[in-house]
Amino acid sequence: MTIYNYIALKNNKDIVKGKVDAADLREARESIRKLGFIPTKVYEEKAKGDEKEGKSTKVRGGKVHKLGLQDRIDFTSTLQILAQSGIPIIESLMFIENDAAKLKVRQVAKELRRQIMAGATFADTVAKYPDQFGQIYIGLVKAGEDSGELEKTLQRLLELLTKEANIRGKVIGTLMYPMFVIILAVIIVLVMLMFVFPVFKEMFDGMGKELPWITATLMNAGVFLKTYWFFVPIILGSIFGFLTFLMRWQPSKRKIDEYVLKVPLLCDLIQYSNFANFVAVMQVAYDAGVPIIECLYLANVTLTNHTLKTKVETATLKVQQGQHLSIALRSTRVMPKMILFMIATGEQSGRLGDMLLQATNYIDKKLDTIIDTMTKMIEPIMLIVIGSIVLTLALALYLPLFSSYMTD
Repeated sequence: MTIYNYIALKNNKDIVKGKVDAADLREARESIRKLGFIPTKVYEEKAKGDEKEGKSTKVRGGKVHKLGLQDRIDFTSTLQILAQSGIPIIESLMFIENDAAKLKVRQVAKELRRQIMAGATFADTVAKYPDQFGQIYIGLVKAGEDSGELEKTLQRLLELLTKEANIRGKVIGTLMYPMFVIILAVIIVLVMLMFVFPVFKEMFDGMGKELPWITATLMNAGVFLKTYWFFVPIILGSIFGFLTFLMRWQPSKRKIDEYVLKVPLLCDLIQYSNFANFVAVMQVAYDAGVPIIECLYLANVTLTNHTLKTKVETATLKVQQGQHLSIALRSTRVMPKMILFMIATGEQSGRLGDMLLQATNYIDKKLDTIIDTMTKMIEPIMLIVIGSIVLTLALALYLPLFSSYMTD
């Protein structure tokens, strides 16, 4: 009989290590299965040097592609369905590795499976890829493994990711129409300046009269752009790059984040879209058994507005010092009063998880109302913008003709 060391999975989630006596490797694996474990690594025990070598075979995290939001949804959905069916985590990852639609999802599953088979836990393996999964995903998976409710945690994560995708879709959908109108307006202006205004230049020069300032300005701009047309993509690219820089450069981003919270209706959109994810993460993490301080730290990761993030971080420190959650959040003066009331009620009644779920539903309805209102307001505003552009171009063309007619 030979002694075999083994690393195995207990209840599809816990890593256990031990030794068995067996005649060969196959019998050793059968013995491990009879103990109720799923063997992931079995090797013969020889000298101490060999044992150390066996322990040092744990692989490090390899490089994998970054997962988008939809990729994480697909990965988590498949993993949750398979886990709910009682399929071990390694076999689930192997299925994703072989059958996932996207290559990068297959690569992630392969890397996770490889490391789990080397002795790591699922949570520890996921934690090596914060760029692929995010701190919230890592924190909740760890809480799920620690509490023995990984299957339920995957379901909660799937709901959370789906909710984030829905909110992002709503906000992007609201902004699509004005962005389309702005791009269309820029194209119209460029076409008019580069192809229409130069045609009228000879006629206006033949009048021998001084052109109105608006006509002269647009005429010179049109002639310049037509002559030096290669400056058009440079100018547009520079404007886009400058705006992108302003949105990413921390000093300017902080000022913009502070300013948008002072604009009516836009302030509501920013607040509710930020706190929708914030409260949802709080609720999922709290139900998963994560301590309230860690819930706040995980939820704070979702906040994209710097002003809101800073104030909630201050509230988190107050909670850490012993202050009630609702009182600390109220001191920020940025969270909607109804949400604060629900959190306070949950604290007093001992039903904080239920009240956070109610707050999540309330925010969803409120966000839908805000988006509908903004959509209705954007349409007339865009019409006014387009109308103003058309009027300006028309006046620039016809003012010299009207002036000539009135003089004659």
